Amino acid sequence: MAYALQPINVTAATLTLDKETHSETVVTANREAGTTITLPASEGKGAKYRVFVGTTITSNSLIIQVANATDIMAGTLAVSTDIGGTVAPTAADSDTITMNGSTTGGVKGSYVELIDVSSGVWAVRGGLVSTGVEATPFSAAVS
Repeated sequence: MAYALQPINVTAATLTLDKETHSETVVTANREAGTTITLPASEGKGAKYRVFVGTTITSNSLIIQVANATDIMAGTLAVSTDIGGTVAPTAADSDTITMNGSTTGGVKGSYVELIDVSSGVWAVRGGLVSTGVEATPFSAAVS
């Protein structure tokens, strides 16, 4: 029987993910002041990265971004303050997820999964717990 890898607790301001250490496990973000998490360059090899918010963001943001200006994210994230919620789709140039601890998610329990589906493309899905009026967490910020 195969066992999942132990979750990795992150309390640093930055983290660059690598396949050997971070794929197929859960990275738990436990820094109230946020963390910037950078994915490796996509290769189309199917690696999966999961980020779970273990501590609500109270200042700055929890940012998940691609490694370079050519990679993008494609998919949707559910963003919900209440049972109504909303689903935020990516745009053609989305490369960054920003959770601010409020309207764009980042409240404890928020969860994102990213899959390296092809060279230049990360599939994204998950659910973000928010407060206030839900807003898209996606942007094109990597240059």
